[in-house]
Amino acid sequence: MYRAPVDEIAFTLRHVVGLQAAIDAGVFPDLSDDLVDAILHEAGRFASEEVAPLYKVGDEVGAVLKDAVVTTPPGWKEAYRRWIEGGWNAVSGPLEFGGQGLPMMLGVAALEMWNSGSMAFALGPTLTMGAAEAIDKHASEELKAKYLEKLVSGEWMGTMNLTEPQAGSDLNALRARAERVGDGSYRIYGQKIFITYGEHDFTDNIVHLVLARLPDAPAGTRGISLFLVPKFFVGDDGAIGGRNDVHCASIEHKLGIHASPTCTMVYGDGFVDGMAPGAIGWLVGEENRGLACMFTMMNNARLAVGMQGVAIAETATQNAIAFANERRQGKAATYSGEGMAPIVHHADVKRTLLTMKAMTATSRAIAYACAHAIDMARAGGGAASAHWQERANLLTPIAKAYATDIGVEAASLGIQVHGGMGFIEETGAAALLRDARIAPIYEGTNGIQAIDLVTRKLPQSGGEHVHGYVAELKAIVEELRGSNVVELGRAPSKLAAALDDLDEATRFLQAAMAEGRMETALAGATPYLRLFALAAGGAYLARGALAGSSPERIALCRFFADNMVGECRALKERVVEGADSLAAAGAALIAG
Repeated sequence: MYRAPVDEIAFTLRHVVGLQAAIDAGVFPDLSDDLVDAILHEAGRFASEEVAPLYKVGDEVGAVLKDAVVTTPPGWKEAYRRWIEGGWNAVSGPLEFGGQGLPMMLGVAALEMWNSGSMAFALGPTLTMGAAEAIDKHASEELKAKYLEKLVSGEWMGTMNLTEPQAGSDLNALRARAERVGDGSYRIYGQKIFITYGEHDFTDNIVHLVLARLPDAPAGTRGISLFLVPKFFVGDDGAIGGRNDVHCASIEHKLGIHASPTCTMVYGDGFVDGMAPGAIGWLVGEENRGLACMFTMMNNARLAVGMQGVAIAETATQNAIAFANERRQGKAATYSGEGMAPIVHHADVKRTLLTMKAMTATSRAIAYACAHAIDMARAGGGAASAHWQERANLLTPIAKAYATDIGVEAASLGIQVHGGMGFIEETGAAALLRDARIAPIYEGTNGIQAIDLVTRKLPQSGGEHVHGYVAELKAIVEELRGSNVVELGRAPSKLAAALDDLDEATRFLQAAMAEGRMETALAGATPYLRLFALAAGGAYLARGALAGSSPERIALCRFFADNMVGECRALKERVVEGADSLAAAGAALIAG
């Protein structure tokens, strides 16, 4: 059973990514050490005692659709009520609408724990938080007054409606349409697929954010508008009124996250008797500028999805270590007890478990560092704010892609540790892999994240921001080198070599783009993102070893340097040398 690693989370926040320094500098004047501890411990308790016990019934029973109504598994609705009563949905919400206004760092730390308890449960609130931020940033004061407080509290939930049957990641192909009514509202028509918690029984109302095109909109993504479409209308007094012309036509039968209803939503087909067809919606932001509004929600969602990867990796690692200490097989030199040795004593099992621990720790640090950058951008002003916003921009695709890849890898390794029992549903190891597999796909596939990193984030500040970040990482490793801790072995030099590989690959890609060799840059994007994450993750493990001086953290840093960071050299070679062979071999894949 999952137990929230509150101490490890708190250490990473405080000493690896910068929360303690920010508190000491007065960046968060209302945030004390005691408050941080209280929030983390209570979030951990809720995740361990309230959410985690729901996992098995959620996976086995799943969400059920009947007559356009979705019913969640037994106990889930009641747990959600306790969730909002505890104020968890409002952790990072705006103060003026009932939120607690706490730093994003604490919000993502709590998200990790809740997703470790049950990713399917945490998905719905994650989208609600994103919807609330998009409305807060872009909607009219009238819409904010009517909807935001209940979204921030979680009394109502929100969704994000982008994908259509013919339009996956390519939003140019969207066909959902909107028509002006003349009173400031719009009628929305169309179908959206893969809508997380598009219909459910958690809340009395659901607020859909829907991308659609107006009749006179320009072609492409420049002609997309964003609309707020409630399931039920809301009166000026805040009371829920009649039903809108929107409904769930089906839910998907998925590989994992069974308890999270993934819905096909239909807008404007005359679902409501006696009402003219067309779901009524209200514009968020400006006409034809909806994508910019939606990206507010998507960027936060990408970091939140990264936390899903960290969360699955943590749970898989905990379960694998527990099993390896119980399961007995064969003899081992390090075991002096009677009978067969627990498999944790076998070298290959130890290697697997430590790989899982190191991957989880590096992905956690990168994701938390991204949240730290978001917090610093919001707290600062002028040049400082711009600097930290660029840092958040840089780290978001890495946090999303690397952490979700790690979630899949750790879950798969967890099955391997369990052996044949891992392939059996009874242990729960297989369920984690099934759940984890969606995270590298949604909110922008990891391939898209790599393209975003290379083509949009490396050019920031004329290409200099990324070099400043790499220089900061190198300074950490140089400090480790100067510590002269014998137990580190050759870790400092190996971590420094990885950062040199990152530096070389970065400059190669920047030069390729400057010279117009975009196919070369794109060919190297995915290995480059992995290289970036491993090199940065190693530096964060080094910072943890320096800050904690604990034998366990020093040992994990050395293990990572000796056994995992060497991949950076091969990744750099793929970036620098792999484009031509990819183009030549790839030609054979194209039909016709």
